[in-house]
Amino acid sequence: MIRYAILGAGAIGHVMAKTVTMMNQAGNNGVKLCAIASRDVKRAKEFASLYGIEKACTYEDLYNDKDIDLVYIATPHNFHFEQSKRCLESGKHVLCEKAFTVNAKEARELCKIARERNLLITEAIWPRYQPMRQIINETISSGIAGQPMMLTATLCYSISHNQRLVKPELAGGALLDVGIYSLNFANMIFGDPDEVDAVCVKNMAGVDMSDSITLRYKSGQMAVLNASSMCISDRMGIIYCTKGHIRVENINNPQSIEVYNERYELIKKIPCPPQLTGYEYELIKACEAIEKGQTECEDMPHERTIYMMELMDSIRAQYSLKYPFEK
Repeated sequence: MIRYAILGAGAIGHVMAKTVTMMNQAGNNGVKLCAIASRDVKRAKEFASLYGIEKACTYEDLYNDKDIDLVYIATPHNFHFEQSKRCLESGKHVLCEKAFTVNAKEARELCKIARERNLLITEAIWPRYQPMRQIINETISSGIAGQPMMLTATLCYSISHNQRLVKPELAGGALLDVGIYSLNFANMIFGDPDEVDAVCVKNMAGVDMSDSITLRYKSGQMAVLNASSMCISDRMGIIYCTKGHIRVENINNPQSIEVYNERYELIKKIPCPPQLTGYEYELIKACEAIEKGQTECEDMPHERTIYMMELMDSIRAQYSLKYPFEK
């Protein structure tokens, strides 16, 4: 039994709490949600009462709790480094929401601490863990649409009213919040690019609000990616091949795959396998890795997390965007 806690009583924390509840109801009793931590204990108690959680506490209380094995970090990414570090230093495994950290330097340090202490730390970028990842790859490799040569991926939400998205001191911007999904989609299909070109639209505070990123590969392949916190998009990922194209509905949580031939006729449709919320897979994989004594998950190993942070660092460099605490 993995004794589990959520750090952060916001919207994502609620989704994970619902996920664990549904897992237990479905008979998966290998993980028990034992605690919820918040800066506001009253908020933690209200959260705990919704899901029947035994402990409602402060962050500090959670760090010092010897009865917790695994902590899910569900706070904004500007807090991830310090909170993950404190959890590791107190002997706890960590499942940390995306973006894993603010930059690659922080990511490397957390992975180093985890290895030194023989603890798991893994990034909760959910499409990496879901069965649809393998189904997408199998569909492409089957050759049903020919050789993939180009892809597009767009993820935009109208969330610029959220203060954490617009303030540089909070590591705001579309890239780390939603652009990370477009980048991961391309990376899971085409791998690491040889050239990266990126432009953005900034707000008055100098934070990127909309991003357009082009990835080029020596193979001749290309990925064109878009992300924004100022509008609503179709969330589509489309892989363009030599004999047709493949459409992935919702790159944030893929729900179906449609394959079209060269005459633009639908020739195959694959629905997403039944899921609880989609969050269950990252938790299951984290628990399996802990039971095996691993410090990383195969679905999102440390090397991939660090690489993706390095990639976003390089894109922010093209934007001339550094957060105040990085200078």
